[in-house]
Amino acid sequence: MAAKLDILAFGAHPDDVELGCGATIAKHVSAGKKVGIVDLTRGELGTRGNAEIRNLEAKISADILGLELRKNMNFKDAFFTCDQSHQLELVKVIREYQPNIVLCNAVHDRHPDHSKASELVSTSCFLAGLRKIETGQEVWRPKAVYHYIQFKNMHPDFVVDVSAFMEQKEAAVKAFSSQFYNPDSNEPDTIISSQGFLESIRYRAADLGRLSGVDYAEGFTVEKPPVVNLLEELS
Repeated sequence: MAAKLDILAFGAHPDDVELGCGATIAKHVSAGKKVGIVDLTRGELGTRGNAEIRNLEAKISADILGLELRKNMNFKDAFFTCDQSHQLELVKVIREYQPNIVLCNAVHDRHPDHSKASELVSTSCFLAGLRKIETGQEVWRPKAVYHYIQFKNMHPDFVVDVSAFMEQKEAAVKAFSSQFYNPDSNEPDTIISSQGFLESIRYRAADLGRLSGVDYAEGFTVEKPPVVNLLEELS
């Protein structure tokens, strides 16, 4: 049996997780938590780079973040769907690694793959707890599914103070050098390859931090309200 993970983060494409919650992952790894990332596709239809390059970049980023696992499902970029075959593949992964918490794509976003991945992962987390779906594994349903924020601005249901982990997040993002700002690149320009987009990673976290009373924060939306025992646990 594979090692149990505390947190398993899913992204439609390599670099989704780094952009959405890379600092949160770095913080939890620093705290001794076992964290993994599952990329649904290889991002093979992206304008810049190619699948092989992005595979190498994903490995570099995994080392920077200190992941226990980096896995690619090899679903078809842009053409995967929330259907039975894809759901069953993710059910097997969720049951194999038994994460307490799952992180996944934004519910609504500019790239259609992000919302598709959000639905697919959320549905699969529920199905993984159904005993009559037989995969030869122990059934498992994560305690919580949280959605990170991506291109579109969304009001978070909660934020994580990541003030000490922004440099590590930025290093993990920049590991995907084929995708982001590089003045020496001859690749076509895209909406995420500008210097402004790269700079937005920090100022966006700074703005969430400003609203929350910390230097930098990453935000998440929830599927069900988190529970606290006492009000003083909220800050």
